[in-house]
Amino acid sequence: MYDARNLKTKIVVSETQVECPVVNCPQKVVRQRSIFRREQQFQCPDHKIYISPSTFEYPSELDNLLWKDATDIALFEGVKKVKRESRIARDNSEDALTWNAFRYFEKTGYVSKFLSDIIGVSLPADTDLIYWSYSQRFNDVWPELANARQEFGERVERSSEPDLIAVNNQAVLFIEAKFTAPNETTPSDPQNQKKYLTGGNRWYQQVFLSDYDTVANIAKKYELLRFWLLGSWIAAQTNRAFYLVNLVRAEYEQEIERLFMPHIKPNTNRRFLRATWEEMYKYLAENAPCAESKDLLLAYFRHKTIGYNRFEELQSAFSIA
Repeated sequence: MYDARNLKTKIVVSETQVECPVVNCPQKVVRQRSIFRREQQFQCPDHKIYISPSTFEYPSELDNLLWKDATDIALFEGVKKVKRESRIARDNSEDALTWNAFRYFEKTGYVSKFLSDIIGVSLPADTDLIYWSYSQRFNDVWPELANARQEFGERVERSSEPDLIAVNNQAVLFIEAKFTAPNETTPSDPQNQKKYLTGGNRWYQQVFLSDYDTVANIAKKYELLRFWLLGSWIAAQTNRAFYLVNLVRAEYEQEIERLFMPHIKPNTNRRFLRATWEEMYKYLAENAPCAESKDLLLAYFRHKTIGYNRFEELQSAFSIA
C-alpha cells in the first residue's frame, strides 16, 4: 500500500503523459481524462497501478485493505454479494477507508466503545456491525433494512445503502462516511418520490419539518434525507433510539449540522450528529491497547494521502499533528 512515505510529493503532468507517483519510479503513462479507466496504457509497468493526474488505483482491491486474513476475506466476499458498486481499489476510496478503520474496531471488540464515545451514550457490547447493508448474522442484506426499502418504495438496484449500520437492542446507528465526496446530493429523477412521503403511515411527517423538495432538491441533502427517514423508521418499529452519524474529515462539512438540522425533527431518541476521522484517530491513540494492529492503523491515518491537487502536489488526507 502506497502513502506519504513512498509517494512523490509532486508529480509531472503534461498534456499527454503522467508520471508514476511512486518514489524513484521513472515510468510515465498516457494521461487519462474525464472517466477513470483501468487500461494497460494507463498502468505503470513496474508498480502495476493505474494512474491519472489526481489519483491511482491498485490492480486488486485487496491491495488497498489492511485486514485480509481468511475471516476478513470471507466477510469481504459476503459484502460484495450485496454492495451495489465498489471503488475499493482506488487510492482515495472512502469504502477502503471505512473498511480499514471499522474492521479494526470490530476485530478488537471496540465498536461499541468507540461509538459510545461518539454519541455520548453507552452502547451494549453486543453491537452488530453491518457493512454496506450486508449482515454477517443473516449472510444477506440486513432484513430490517430490506423491509424499510420496500416500505418506502425503493428498488433494490437504486436503494439506500448506508456505509455502516451498528445495531443492538437499544439503538440503530446509520453511519454515512465521507472522504472526498460532499454531502450535497440530489435525486437523479426529481419527480420520482417513490413512497418517501406516504410510506410508514406517512412517517415523513413525523421526522421532517421541511417538505421533500426543499430537502432533496433545494438543500441538496437527498442522501441524508433517505437515511434519516429509513433509519428512524426502522428504530421506531422496536422502540430503539436512532442516530445518524455523518463521519467526515475535520476540515470539511463543518456546517453540516447547522445545514441539515433545520429540516428534521430530532428528539431524545432521534439524533443527527457530525463526527470526524480525526476524532477516531485520537480515540484509537488514547484508548486502544498497544498492539501491532493498533500501530498499523495509526500509521495508516498519519500517512494516508488523498491524491494530487491541480498543482500536482500530494495532499495529506487528515489533519493529524
